[in-house]
Amino acid sequence: MTARVINPPRRSLARRAMAASSVVGRMDGVLLVAVAALSVIGTLLVWSSTRTWAPGSTGLVKKHVLNLAIGAVLTGLATMVNHRRLRAYAPLVYAVTFVGLILVITPLGSTVNGAHSWIMLGGGFAFQPSELAKLGLALMLAMLMAQPAKGGERPRGLDVGVSLAVAALTMGMVMLQPDLGTTMVLGVITAAAMIIAGVRKRWVLGLALLVVAGAVGVWFLDVLEPYQIARFTAFLNPASDPRGVGYNSTQSLIAIGSGGLFGKGLFRGGQTTGRFVPEQHTDFVFTVAGEEFGFLGSVTVVALLAVILLRGMRIARRCDDRFGAMTAGVIVCWLAFQSFVNVGMTIGIMPITGLPLPFVSYGGTATFANMIAIGLLQAIHIRQRPF
Repeated sequence: MTARVINPPRRSLARRAMAASSVVGRMDGVLLVAVAALSVIGTLLVWSSTRTWAPGSTGLVKKHVLNLAIGAVLTGLATMVNHRRLRAYAPLVYAVTFVGLILVITPLGSTVNGAHSWIMLGGGFAFQPSELAKLGLALMLAMLMAQPAKGGERPRGLDVGVSLAVAALTMGMVMLQPDLGTTMVLGVITAAAMIIAGVRKRWVLGLALLVVAGAVGVWFLDVLEPYQIARFTAFLNPASDPRGVGYNSTQSLIAIGSGGLFGKGLFRGGQTTGRFVPEQHTDFVFTVAGEEFGFLGSVTVVALLAVILLRGMRIARRCDDRFGAMTAGVIVCWLAFQSFVNVGMTIGIMPITGLPLPFVSYGGTATFANMIAIGLLQAIHIRQRPF
């Protein structure tokens, strides 16, 4: 009698390949295209703003492309994660990101541009734990408030209280650096999670009072650095000292205004080439778009950001479980607020807070966090219905 030969490894590999292709086919193509387009535009802007002073003829663009490549891999890995299972690991993700915040305040931390929020890795690479703390907090809050109380649709009061404690602890650690911009984003993430979860109004009012009390305490306890106070002073009256505290705001408006409708062309911006705007490859990268690509180029950047936010809202609305819907909704609010603040500070309607423009600004950890967030949106999208 001849034994029947079975080859399970090949069958297993075939099933894995089919599963992988099925995942790719169910991804939100519009969302991917918008992120890819912004990444390409950001690469050009980083190239233009760093080529005249960074080592090498290409400036920091090679390192930026490397960050984007790593970010693309992280997006793919996050997409493969089942967000329903991720809910059980949310406390672990939060714990890992919180450990990073602790390491920053140890001798391992380093100060860059006035904020003690970096860990130097060597070889010109640095790690900023506060960027990943946004992801950790978003997942933790979604996990805590996704489960409604028995017989109702709102989360339990205990879960909301624990969520506020977790958020306050995270924001407190970030303020020790001090990083006011990231603290604001963490506050928006917390408020968004509470509103999406449908908590009672008294909890939202309590959060608002907590934020006001924290702001008053920060001001009177002199937690803010002098440069941060100067930024608020420049926002209130940039014309009072255009060569001092108002320099960044003034030069930013000049750069954007000089671009006109169609811009001066790539690599032809006088403000950009002359480095009149500080940190133009990171926080003020939108000024490069305004000067070299003009009003139409700036609108294109904003429109692509809007597409990402709208697709994220669509994913959150169609999700069939509370944890996935909350995670997607919080990510959208996080990216929307950060984009608004970044663009707003370059055109003078928001104070300068040091927040990068998602998917456009130069940066490593920020790019990784944004790309992982997009991967989570894709993971939620492809698992809205069974294969």
